[in-house]
Amino acid sequence: MAERGLEPSPAAVAALPPEVRAQLAELELELSEGDITQKGYEKKRSKLLSPYSPQTQETDSTGQKERNQTPAPTAAQTSAPSKYHRSRSGGARDERYRSDIHTEAVQAALAKHKEQKMALPMPTKRRSTFVQSPADACTPPDTSSASEDEGSLRRQAALSAALQQSLQNAESWINRSIQGSSTSSSASSTLSHGEVKGTSGSLADVFANTRIENVSAPPDVTATTSSSSSLLRPANIDLPPSGIVKGMHKGSNRSSLMDTADGVPVNSRVSTKIQQLLNTLKRPKRPPLKEFFVDDSEEIVEGIPQPDPNQPKPEGRQMTPVKGEPLGVICNWPPALESALQRWGTTQAKCPCLTGLDVTGKPVYTLTYGKLWSRSLKLAYTLLNKLGTKNEPVLKPGDRVALVYPNNDPVMFMVAFYGCLLAEVIPVPIEVPLTRKDAGGQQIGFLLGSCGIALALTSEICLKGLPKTQNGEIVQFKGWPRLKWVVTDSKYLSKPPKDWQPHISPAGTEPAYIEYKTSKEGSVMGVTVSRLAMLSHCQALSQACSYSEGETVVNVLDFKKDAGLWHGMFANVMNKMHTISVPYSVMKTCPLSWVQRVHAHKAKVALVKCRDLHWAMMAHRDQRDVSLSSLRMLIVTDGANPWSVSSCDAFLSLFQSHGLKPEAICPCATSAEAMTIAIRRPGVPGAPLPGRAILSMNGLSYGVIRVNTEDKNSALTVQDVGHVMPGGMMCIVKPDGLPQLCKTDEIGEICVSSRTGGMMYFGLAGVTKNTFEVIPVTSSGSPVGDVPFIRSGLLGFVGPGSLVFVVGKMDGLLMVSGRRHNADDIVATGLAVESIKTVYRGRIAVFSVSVFYDERIVVVAEQRPDASEEDSFQWMSRVLQAIDTIHQVGVYCLALVPANTLPKTPLGGIHISQTKQLFLEGSLHPCNILMCPHTCVTNLPKPRQKQPGVGPASVMVGNLVAGKRIAQAAGRDLGQIEENDLVRKHQFLAEILQWRAQATPDHVLYVLLNAKGTTVCTASCLQLHKRAERIASVLGDKGHLNAGDNVVLLYPPGIELIAAFYGCLYAGCIPVTVRPPHAQNLTATLPTVRMVVDVSKAACVLTTQTLMRLLKSREAAAAVDVKTWPAIIDTDDLPRKRLPQLYKPPTPEMLAYLDFSVSTTGMLTGVKMSHSAVNALCRAIKLQCELYSSRQIAICLDPYCGLGFALWCLCSVYSGHQSVLIPPMELESNLSLWLATVNQYKIRDTFCSYSVMELCTKGLGSQVEALKTRGINLSCIRTCVVVAEERPRVTLQQSFSKLFKDIGLSPRAVSTTFGSRVNVAICLQGTSGPDPTTVYVDLKSLRHDRVRLVERGAPQSLLLSESGKILPGVKVVIVNPETKGPVGDSHLGEIWVNSPHTASGYYTIYDSETLQADHFNTRLSFGDAAQTLWARTGYLGFVRRTELTAATGERHDALYVVGALDETLELRGLRYHPIDIETSVSRVHRSIAECAVFTWTNLLVVVVELCGSEQEALDLVPLVTNVVLEEHYLIVGVVVVVDPGVVPINSRGEKQRMHLRDSFLADQLDPIYVAYNM
Repeated sequence: MAERGLEPSPAAVAALPPEVRAQLAELELELSEGDITQKGYEKKRSKLLSPYSPQTQETDSTGQKERNQTPAPTAAQTSAPSKYHRSRSGGARDERYRSDIHTEAVQAALAKHKEQKMALPMPTKRRSTFVQSPADACTPPDTSSASEDEGSLRRQAALSAALQQSLQNAESWINRSIQGSSTSSSASSTLSHGEVKGTSGSLADVFANTRIENVSAPPDVTATTSSSSSLLRPANIDLPPSGIVKGMHKGSNRSSLMDTADGVPVNSRVSTKIQQLLNTLKRPKRPPLKEFFVDDSEEIVEGIPQPDPNQPKPEGRQMTPVKGEPLGVICNWPPALESALQRWGTTQAKCPCLTGLDVTGKPVYTLTYGKLWSRSLKLAYTLLNKLGTKNEPVLKPGDRVALVYPNNDPVMFMVAFYGCLLAEVIPVPIEVPLTRKDAGGQQIGFLLGSCGIALALTSEICLKGLPKTQNGEIVQFKGWPRLKWVVTDSKYLSKPPKDWQPHISPAGTEPAYIEYKTSKEGSVMGVTVSRLAMLSHCQALSQACSYSEGETVVNVLDFKKDAGLWHGMFANVMNKMHTISVPYSVMKTCPLSWVQRVHAHKAKVALVKCRDLHWAMMAHRDQRDVSLSSLRMLIVTDGANPWSVSSCDAFLSLFQSHGLKPEAICPCATSAEAMTIAIRRPGVPGAPLPGRAILSMNGLSYGVIRVNTEDKNSALTVQDVGHVMPGGMMCIVKPDGLPQLCKTDEIGEICVSSRTGGMMYFGLAGVTKNTFEVIPVTSSGSPVGDVPFIRSGLLGFVGPGSLVFVVGKMDGLLMVSGRRHNADDIVATGLAVESIKTVYRGRIAVFSVSVFYDERIVVVAEQRPDASEEDSFQWMSRVLQAIDTIHQVGVYCLALVPANTLPKTPLGGIHISQTKQLFLEGSLHPCNILMCPHTCVTNLPKPRQKQPGVGPASVMVGNLVAGKRIAQAAGRDLGQIEENDLVRKHQFLAEILQWRAQATPDHVLYVLLNAKGTTVCTASCLQLHKRAERIASVLGDKGHLNAGDNVVLLYPPGIELIAAFYGCLYAGCIPVTVRPPHAQNLTATLPTVRMVVDVSKAACVLTTQTLMRLLKSREAAAAVDVKTWPAIIDTDDLPRKRLPQLYKPPTPEMLAYLDFSVSTTGMLTGVKMSHSAVNALCRAIKLQCELYSSRQIAICLDPYCGLGFALWCLCSVYSGHQSVLIPPMELESNLSLWLATVNQYKIRDTFCSYSVMELCTKGLGSQVEALKTRGINLSCIRTCVVVAEERPRVTLQQSFSKLFKDIGLSPRAVSTTFGSRVNVAICLQGTSGPDPTTVYVDLKSLRHDRVRLVERGAPQSLLLSESGKILPGVKVVIVNPETKGPVGDSHLGEIWVNSPHTASGYYTIYDSETLQADHFNTRLSFGDAAQTLWARTGYLGFVRRTELTAATGERHDALYVVGALDETLELRGLRYHPIDIETSVSRVHRSIAECAVFTWTNLLVVVVELCGSEQEALDLVPLVTNVVLEEHYLIVGVVVVVDPGVVPINSRGEKQRMHLRDSFLADQLDPIYVAYNM
């Protein structure tokens, strides 16, 4: 960290002007929150202080010390790492990807971190989750992993001496996290806070509960990491001046606990982990290219950050295209490749052409030129004449056929290839499919389809090995067209008649063959090569390699494509050479076999990859007496890989003593499109070897060539790949945008113009043009000549002496924040970190994924089955550090997967694009994962700074000037509605029941159903009245209660509850309905009951006998103190006794009942409902829903609070309609009960909760047809109302409507209500008036507390639905919650309500008048002459005037609820509604059942329920992180994966996020996995 210059003394700071001090404090805060980088901080700070500072720069080292002081590792720590150096027996093969230079560099880089203690929290994992089988039972993956994708593994050029030292450093910063991590997550915490006494613990209390107003460096709030060193006072804590601490009790010594802001004691492993995580986050991020997006418009800038002004820029002149030597004209070169075969096959028939080896590496069959010619002729004749009928041949010249031959059968392949050439059909060699769903198999199918292939040639053995169906047919491979399989073994071929000759014309531009090529995205394209290009390429290779007749070539490469095909199948025939083909399977069993073949056959040329050099070195001890003196060329075909240089050097040093000549090593560069681009010519003995380029990695990342002068750790050493091919021309163009020529010191894409390249991607004209027909342009934009060039897909430059250097592939390019990184380089750095214990060296994939307007690097590796959690975590942490140091780039995600699970390419390498696809779709199934979004994502918009608001008066004037009305709305006016006798006569509900018992004694008010749908109980007016009388008498006799005493009613949903309620009213007691505890879950449900009993100061509890026994049971005693219950009276057997006189309240303002409810934030609040409010409420509902005696409604919701209670207990008595009661829990045993009841009773209006609707949608989704056959029809429903106190769940409503549309449910039927604690019924759709309207609002604006209406389908849009119609007598106004001034139409604010049925206040133990006045009786600060008293709902929303006409005939004002204020999360200065984040998260993977988010110490915690298998748990971590970043611009701090049902949900279907948060912090969730994103 840079030392601070210009550091003024505290006294000098105090002397600064107040505004400068404020800006400094703000800067400190930004730095501590990680919102700006250290570099940005220093820059801004020095700018602020420069006018006030003396010119002498004093360096104050204290700042540095404060941040970096760490105790030196103890002796024990230092010696520990030696255990990592035990060499693994049998691990020799793994050492093949070794590069001492690079290993050294990486170790040195890690050593730099010695001073920085990094407390990385280790993820918590449930023990059972990923039990890998023991090592011996698990087949180790193919460590050979040889393939074309494998170049990356060979970077070992630049890393072993510093190893010991670096491991010690790593230990010192990792031991922090490992000490405290056990892999199981149990309630007992492995890290005890117990020992942390004194300062550090009580500080935590201080910091948790106070804001430290201190202008000096921000205090380290996270300093209570409970590691062994917490006993000392941490060096980086600034103690606040004692005067600042507010509200600390003197002598409070809760030092062993750390309190969260809301007083939840936290002493669990989870909190320690979060502490560790916060410590990690406090380290300033790597300086991004630009400090931050400047986000004036508060819109995201979609794009990459602007380039760093200090980045290196190319300074050379513009390059000129480089020409190769002319292609010589040799008189006896044949006019076509087929002519060469004809010539040798007829004149030199006995000469060997190709030798195949068996599994042991012994020659098994040699194909002579005579045999090749005669067998190819037979095949050509058969293909053209014997597959169909004479009039309808299956194949005609120009058709494409697939060649499917295994890698150990070069002879059959060669015959098939030349047979096709002679028949003038176009061969398309592909890999042998192993299963129906091979990695990348579908794309091969696409290639076959686009080439119009209907025929595949194969050998008899291969055909037998293909996967078959039960009846013996070859399976239909996924994505493949239907193929006819033709066996090409000699015995199945017909001999051509004497007079039949193939048609061999001179080579022209007609296609000869198609070579497949896999792009970065995984799509497979066919590069079409003309006969002329095939011939010219052979000529150019023959000239460059000085091939001569009769030479022997050993080919270790894949003979179906690339250099293996060009040298081993074409150039050998052209020059009558003898190829010995060493298949991959032989190399795996005997890695030295190719060296033995060179020795045995005195071969002049060998074709290898770096992998083969490594293997030979590993197995070298097995055979000492081999000689490589015959080799004049060792062609290293992946010499284009920057890391090949170390392999070549190591091989030379080992085999020089075996006769290998230094000048024989010839690296070359190839690509499918441009074929051979450059090759080093065989040298003259004794001539000096070509030089090396030692390049700066930093320079390379900016695309410029700089000789490395910096730290040698970040250097890249590359060797040349020789000169341009004969007859070719090369230029370097910019990799993106126009093909503009690069400058001489600039890296670009190599383009080649010659007759030897491919001609097109078969059938893909669009892509072809961009690759095969490139005309380079100068910087001014004018074309350079008119000769088209071919893009090679390789990145490099032309060095001194026209030598070509390659530094990477376009496909492996990762563009991160405007800098380029090579995937292979990153793999090599990862491997240079001592990995033997943890991962397989050959099995690492690096790719980038696009997240939040930039590419992010992902590293995936296969973990060994015997690797321990600690080892893996340690290795991962160190890989992150090494990459960070050497490449100056952060890794977004590092994942380890079980051995053998990454998709493989045919030759055993990793299929990168398939791996990336699995990662993005969440089916990679990692067993370990580390996400580092905090360090990588530096392009987040700036946190919002709240501007000082405009005053309420100005807002109002502004609205008036703009012609905007104030946002208010009202239901119908109660005064204008005719009052009937009932209302005038009876002011109290109890009186209405008595009146009904006399007037209509037998009229049935309630029908209660059970799970079978049968009536278990009914209540007529008289029955209900009599039952209530008897309960009232019991209250007097048994309970000795007086009028005004509170009585808790503890009943299951039913008529007994209603009777008890009216019994209380008759006795003058105040009823409090409470949900009964759940017998199976007393520990969770009984404390809430107890709390309500205590808070309401209940004098007695009325309940049933069953519940009474439960309350006094032993199980209950474990949860609460059962001895202190108030009197409990059971009402099962009541005496036939009635009160002499029923109670009548003196005034309607008297209390009628208390309504208690637990909010989603875990707050228990009770509100007081007066008799007049009850009357007004019932009246408003009656008017809105047109309820009267002949009506029938069905209710399926919980009857304990809010509108649910009113509908269940109050409305039927007031309006006289019949209510069919369906207890929601009955649906658990009979899902269709509610809908069947509605159908049976032909009910027009029904009420339910979201829980019920969700249950029906999820549970009956697949049973709609069954419901139809049972005759269930929902066309009778006029209104289906969801009772809720939240934003309408539009998606659920739409799913429900769509699902049951088939059984008659009208799409207009479903609507929702809205109420809150202060007023339980503000909106209810009712029977008349326009349908609820919907709008789309912009989520980004909502976060800024603004409403911007957008069109459907707009990005980041949120669909909101109106919450029903405002009830009669209700007025709402939208208010700015801070200024309390009204806002304009379509502006966001708090919903305030005025209505006769608003509750009269909170019922609390302590008298809190101010809160009461603020919530229930508050006035607008401006603009309300009437001085109306409003109640604050605590919900944000807006009112919008629509074009529709309301029942009153005026334009309709719609109220949209956005969400509860106390649920919102304040992050980065913005306001988030948890449900929006949760909706995004739930969408991301099919196995997420439920999700909840909350914050803790500024970290966003996401809890997801996993309904799939546990091995999917870690798939969710990156997906969740990605989606929250993409859609909400937030970085997730912790991802917790839990079992289904862990997220607590209340009876209204609302998530109890605070309960979840408490359980998480108390470590009670038993999570499957907890990931701490760094």
